[in-house]
Amino acid sequence: MHRRGVGAGAIAKKKLAEAKYKERGTVIAEDQIAQMSKQLETFKSNLEEFASKHKQEIRKNSQFRVQFQEMCATIGVDPLASGKGFWSEMLGVGDFYYELGVQIIEVCLALKHRNGGLITLDELHHRVLKGRGKYAQDVSQDDLMRAIKKLKVMGNGFGMIPVGGSYLVQSVPAELNMDHTVVLQLAEKKGYVTVSEIKDGLKWERERACHVLDHLLKEGLAWLDSQAAGEPQYWLPALFSELTSRDVSPEEANQMTP
Repeated sequence: MHRRGVGAGAIAKKKLAEAKYKERGTVIAEDQIAQMSKQLETFKSNLEEFASKHKQEIRKNSQFRVQFQEMCATIGVDPLASGKGFWSEMLGVGDFYYELGVQIIEVCLALKHRNGGLITLDELHHRVLKGRGKYAQDVSQDDLMRAIKKLKVMGNGFGMIPVGGSYLVQSVPAELNMDHTVVLQLAEKKGYVTVSEIKDGLKWERERACHVLDHLLKEGLAWLDSQAAGEPQYWLPALFSELTSRDVSPEEANQMTP
């Protein structure tokens, strides 16, 4: 027996049903988008009202400011995106982070002669607070990170390198790739690293380890102690506490290099 073919009427009926389903799906999707947009507008309006009511706390309390930034992020609002508009005029956050960015640059420039342009986020935080005085507006590490991200956009060499659960702040336009980053992470506990430690810890060939260390020396990010017992040690001044606890002159720094 031969099966009867599907008639033209059945095909047309099927296409019509598919078109109706598609049209209905489009209407539902549009309704959902409209509802979400309305909810976001309501949330944004409430957020603006909240900011107006608590602007003093947002300005003065660093922890409150972090929570407010997180609230903004949930609806895609960036109070730092522009120096003009509601957020900047209401909260003054644009000026706050601009001034904080200037302070970060000043601290990094003052210490560049001894750390080569790398500083821990903890030390940067300590020195910024010290420079602001005890009566100034409080600043958190979250504030510093947000200000550094804004400086990074300017293309002036600023960036953050994850090390040991925190960050190293880079303030010079040195080219640091993943190899340099993992060596910095390896040196984090002691403040220095050797070629043997890199070979054993990272399973690298000697040439690769030496290439990375030579680059760090060239950029002024590492100091070489060629008289250390056993083998030469490559010290990262941003990481070891002996030098971060006191100011070191360029002359003292030169004594660390062969």
